[in-house]
Amino acid sequence: MSTNPSLNRNGRSGISRRTFLRGVGVTMALPWLDSLSGWGVNSAAAAQVDPGTVPVFPQRFGVMFMGNGISPNNWSAEGSGADLKFSKSLAPLEPFKQKTNVIHGLFNKAATGQGIHPAMTGQLLSGVPIQKGAIIHGGISVDQMIANQVGAETLQPSMVLACEAPMSGYHESNFSNAYSAHISWQNADSPVPNEMYPSLAFDSLFGNGGSQRNVSVLDRVKDHANKLSRQISTADKGKLDEYLSSVRDVERSIERMRADKDKAEERAKDKGQPMFTMKRPDNGLPEDLREHMRLMCDIIALGFQTDKTRVASLLLARDLSALYYPFLGVKDSHHGGSHNANGEGYEMIVRYHMSQVAYLAKRLDEMPEGNGTVLDNTCLMFISNMWTGTGHDNRKVPVVTVGGLGGTLKTGRALNYLEAGDESRKLCSLYLGIMDRMGMKVSHFGDADTRLADL
Repeated sequence: MSTNPSLNRNGRSGISRRTFLRGVGVTMALPWLDSLSGWGVNSAAAAQVDPGTVPVFPQRFGVMFMGNGISPNNWSAEGSGADLKFSKSLAPLEPFKQKTNVIHGLFNKAATGQGIHPAMTGQLLSGVPIQKGAIIHGGISVDQMIANQVGAETLQPSMVLACEAPMSGYHESNFSNAYSAHISWQNADSPVPNEMYPSLAFDSLFGNGGSQRNVSVLDRVKDHANKLSRQISTADKGKLDEYLSSVRDVERSIERMRADKDKAEERAKDKGQPMFTMKRPDNGLPEDLREHMRLMCDIIALGFQTDKTRVASLLLARDLSALYYPFLGVKDSHHGGSHNANGEGYEMIVRYHMSQVAYLAKRLDEMPEGNGTVLDNTCLMFISNMWTGTGHDNRKVPVVTVGGLGGTLKTGRALNYLEAGDESRKLCSLYLGIMDRMGMKVSHFGDADTRLADL
């Protein structure tokens, strides 16, 4: 176990979260524990560097994407603070109302009038026009822009997860379907591969590999955990026990999914067929979509809690999504249902996805960090690639943020930029504001060189 406090990129006294539990073939980063020497920032020392700054916690940025738009008649917010009111589709976020912003009227102008679906998705997080034809070309996405800056301070620069397999080929608009299947782009020509398998995402989170891969990570770090438990405060021992219990709960589900994935690999090999082309659950993905999405949220939550990574994206349902939701009693597929965006079935689909945002927010808000929680030091952003699938309208897109990003982001508001004029309602202006708050001062990003007003 080691600690290594340091100054962060702003020159302020910060934390270097390099405290681990170790075992054979596995490394588990720990959450914030106040009693570990070198982890916290002494208030007097911090004040000498930056008066009033105590202590500095890492800021995190997460994106949750659902393709094909929302249910317009059921998507609205008004007021602020205690008077903030949510519509039906946003109701799952009610417990986090004071930590939420519902942002209306933002868009990428270059994504309008270019055709439906891929053209509306490929530049959603970059603001850079994409290219038709055989060669994909666009721009780096905001999550990867941030990961390039803060990733050097963590063991894993970012997590890029998905709950649905990507598509291949081309859309009728002559844009590659790669634009519809990925939201994170590491550069103009390459999307970041989506990790769909919870077992592989879990292994990456804990550095789990080799011949011990099927042995419990907790069993392998048990001796180290017991030794640490005798060295920390009673309060921190409670935090450590809660963390280990959370890992155990996730690991139990992962063990079964790992076996399902291994069987799927054998089936694919026998059929001479790529595994990603097979349907769920034959492809080894969880048959129950609810379990899949929640596990991916759990993995992001653990990654943020332990500072293994500060940047994550989760593609809940891709553009042109083929997902079904039998547990909602909805017969249509996601994409098919979106063509009747105000119908009861599609509204239920939208509200279900908002419940996943609420679930991740809840997980982060249950994790103490200093006088607040991990959610308080996070900006969790939900976004879709269009307003409505009925008319494929992306002249505005739905955006919601949850979390205060270390107190730098005012929350509990409904913000409407629709009448502000095209130059004042750019998605990339929002991204510039978020990057500012994470210590990144860049002159422009995508199609914007000004920050979003009143953010």
